[in-house]
Amino acid sequence: MKRLWRFFPALPALMLSGCTVDLLQPAGPIGEGNRDMMVLEWAVMMCVVVPVIIATLIFAWKYRASNEKAEYLRNWSHSNKIEVFIWGVPILIILVLSGFNYWSTHYYDPYKPISKEMLAKVGAPNAKPLRVEVVSLDWKWLFIYPDLGIATINELDVPTKTPLDFRITSDSVMTSFFIPQLGSQIYSMAGMETQLHLLASRPGNYQGEAAQYTGPGFSDMRFRTIAMPQEQFEAWVQSVHNTENPFVAKEALDAQTYPKYQAPPAVSNEVAPKPAPVLYFSNVQSGLFESIVAKYNVGNNAHGKDSKPMGDMPMDTHSDSQMAAPSNTGM
Repeated sequence: MKRLWRFFPALPALMLSGCTVDLLQPAGPIGEGNRDMMVLEWAVMMCVVVPVIIATLIFAWKYRASNEKAEYLRNWSHSNKIEVFIWGVPILIILVLSGFNYWSTHYYDPYKPISKEMLAKVGAPNAKPLRVEVVSLDWKWLFIYPDLGIATINELDVPTKTPLDFRITSDSVMTSFFIPQLGSQIYSMAGMETQLHLLASRPGNYQGEAAQYTGPGFSDMRFRTIAMPQEQFEAWVQSVHNTENPFVAKEALDAQTYPKYQAPPAVSNEVAPKPAPVLYFSNVQSGLFESIVAKYNVGNNAHGKDSKPMGDMPMDTHSDSQMAAPSNTGM
């Protein structure tokens, strides 16, 4: 039994041996930048943590009760050298971290399009961006490809080495859109539009998630991001337009059908709803994303602000149930 205790320090490593950390396994330039900054900031902070741990052990050993050779200065009260060290080092670290954060915040700004430098790095300097409109629902994700006329639920298919221009909103409570291996997360809010620019440098199946609690179905509010070569992506688009595909809905996604797919699944007896299945739409009404954003701003005219009249909106926004977050979201 005593021999087994020798392996106790290795227990955390054994427990984590089968785990993967998506943040440390990036698949795009934005993800790589986020990882590098996280590791760099961790290394800078270790410049304080490690010396403090070492000093604690040294002082505990040197000034132990049995060490009669240790110097005892009972009238000691101040040291300029110690004051400079304990104040100077933290200030220096704060300055270094502030510089790194200032640079990275601007260089990896989510609203900033993918730079030519990043495109050249992945070997696609002339790649045209793919626009994707993202809507967070309870408890699922809707992805609209406005230039392709298609949409998906709980699956994001993208070509590799292609800039991804996301426009993001919510048709429920606020949550956060996050694909850890591709890069930054950003909030999704009703009546507002946020932007995010990402790029997948290699094919893969990456997990996307809602990074903020939104109710009893939150744990299943995940989606797969499938990155594939351009030729394979074009074949996938053609398969979505094929109505015989079992994943393709038999109806278009428009003002009449959207409320059915927007509605949260029924929750009974405090049991969390089942995850929403993957679904494709081969035909999507133009301007659907703008209508979802605008329907939360129809009351702004009363305050003298410009907003789209309800009669001009392609969606039915007269229902009070659509103007507020569902009551069973837990928020």
